[in-house]
Amino acid sequence: MPRLLFKLSPLIYKSGSVRTFSSSTTGPYTPMCMIMSPSPNGNVGEALLFNVDSCELVRSPEKAFPKELYNATLVGTSRGWGMFSNRLYRSAVISDFLNPYASKSEPKVIPLPPFTTIPTYQTEVVCNMAMSSSPEPYDKDRVVGIKFLGKQLSFCRPHLDLRWTNIPTPFESWDTSKLMYSKKDQRFNLLAPGGNYLCSWDHDFNKDKKPKFHELVLHNLPSMPREQQKRLDSNCREDHWVESPSGESFLVKWFSEYTPEGCKVPMVMVFREEDTKDGRKNMHYTDDIGDMCIFISKSEDFCVKASSFRGLNPNSIFLNGRLFVSLNMSKFSCRLYEYPEDTPYTIPYSPYWLPPFSSY
Repeated sequence: MPRLLFKLSPLIYKSGSVRTFSSSTTGPYTPMCMIMSPSPNGNVGEALLFNVDSCELVRSPEKAFPKELYNATLVGTSRGWGMFSNRLYRSAVISDFLNPYASKSEPKVIPLPPFTTIPTYQTEVVCNMAMSSSPEPYDKDRVVGIKFLGKQLSFCRPHLDLRWTNIPTPFESWDTSKLMYSKKDQRFNLLAPGGNYLCSWDHDFNKDKKPKFHELVLHNLPSMPREQQKRLDSNCREDHWVESPSGESFLVKWFSEYTPEGCKVPMVMVFREEDTKDGRKNMHYTDDIGDMCIFISKSEDFCVKASSFRGLNPNSIFLNGRLFVSLNMSKFSCRLYEYPEDTPYTIPYSPYWLPPFSSY
C-alpha cells in the first residue's frame, strides 16, 4: 500500500485528474505530498505537486526513495531543495527529492551536522532555512542557515564544517520571522519583530558574527479612513523581506483578519527599497511591482517574472499560509484556491512554495 509521508495544506483551485510531469510543466509549485511504495528493489516514491501556473496537480516521475527521508519531516525549503528533519536523531538532510528532474535512481541527499543548542534556547522547532546558493552546481563555500523559534540562528558550510556555528539574535523572534539570503549583498537577512529594522549577517559568518542593523523608513503610505486603519492595526500581521532576481528588495506586510466564520480576504502592503543612506533603508509604498510575482509562504520567499509563465498575472502576490490565495494588485482581485479532487485524504498542515524547476 502507498504510504503518505507528509502533506502540505494549501486550499487549491479545483482541478481534475493528476497529470504526469513533463518538460512543458513549469511551476512555481506547492508540494502536496510524498508517497512511498514498496518495491522488490527497494522503496520507490514520487512527489505530488500543485502547479500554480496551470492550476493542475502534477505527479513527479517515480524514483528511488532515500532511506534518510523515511522518518523525516519537511521543515523548510530554499531554491527548490527541501530540508528534512529527524527529531529522534536530532539530524537533518537537504534533498532534491521534490524536484521532478531529480535522478530516478539516486536523488541527492546532503547530510547536515547534528543540531546543537545554545543554553536556554531550543532547536526542536525550525522556522525556516535559507541557502546562499543551490547545491547544484557544486559550491564548497555554500552556506546553509537555519532560523529556530526563539533567538537561535545556526550556520554551516555542509562541504567544509563538521558542526554548526550558533549565533543568538539580539531579539526574540516569532515563527513568522524568516531568514533569507541576499545575493546582491551576500548577507543573510532577518526582519526584527515589528518590521522596523532589518538585521543581517555576513556570508562569512565565522569572520564576523555581529549583525548589521538597518532601520526601515516607510514613505508614501496610502491614506485610509481612521476606522479602517484601526481595524488594520488589530489584524494579525506578517512581515516578509523579498529580493527579486534583478536585486530589487521589497518589504511585504500581510494582514489577516479573523472572525467566527474564519479568516477574511487578506490585505497586503508592498514597499520597494529606493535607497540606503546612513543606516536607513527608504522603503516606498507601491501597488505596482511590474512584471513580477512575489511568493510568500513558510519557505524562503522569492519573485519570478510573470511573463515567463502563461498562467501568472503580473503585479500579483501569492500567499501560502493562513490562506492560500493570489492577490492581483492591478485588478484589485483575490483568487482563493480549493482542494483538488484527487488530493490525498490525510493532509497535515505545512505550507511551502517551490520556485520553477529546471534540469541541472
